[in-house]
Amino acid sequence: MGELVVANEHPSLPVDTGALDVLARRVLAGENCRWSYVGIILDGHEAVHAMNREYLRHDYETDVLSFLIDESPEGIEGEVYVDLDTAVENAARFEATFDREVARYVVHGLLHLAGHDDADDAGRDAMRRLEDRYLSMDDPDA
Repeated sequence: MGELVVANEHPSLPVDTGALDVLARRVLAGENCRWSYVGIILDGHEAVHAMNREYLRHDYETDVLSFLIDESPEGIEGEVYVDLDTAVENAARFEATFDREVARYVVHGLLHLAGHDDADDAGRDAMRRLEDRYLSMDDPDA
C-alpha cells in the first residue's frame, strides 16, 4: 500500500515501533483500508493535550487522537497520536502491560481512520470488539 510511519517522539519511554508497524498494517488490511500515508506518532501528555486543545477544542488529556487528513482513490492520509504517559498510567488500572495498552490505542486510532465511530454505546462496543480481535491475533493466550 502506501507509506506507514511509526515514530516514537517521547523523550524517555521506549516502544517496539516494529511491532506497532506490523500491528498497524494488520489492522488497515483487516479493515480493507487503502492508504497513501498513515503516521503513528507516540508522544506524551503535553504534546497530545496541546493537539487536543488546538485542533479539537478539548482542553483535557486523552489517550489517542486520530486525524483523517485526506481521502482519495489512492487511499486515506491520516495521523494517529498516542499518549504514552496515559498508557503508563492506565496499564495497571486495566491490568494490561504498557505495550498492550499502547497497542490498544494504536488500533483504536486506526479504526477511527478506517471510518469507525465510538460516539454512542453501540459504536463503543463495536470498536472494543474490533480492538480485542486485532490485539488477540498476537496473543497466544487469547
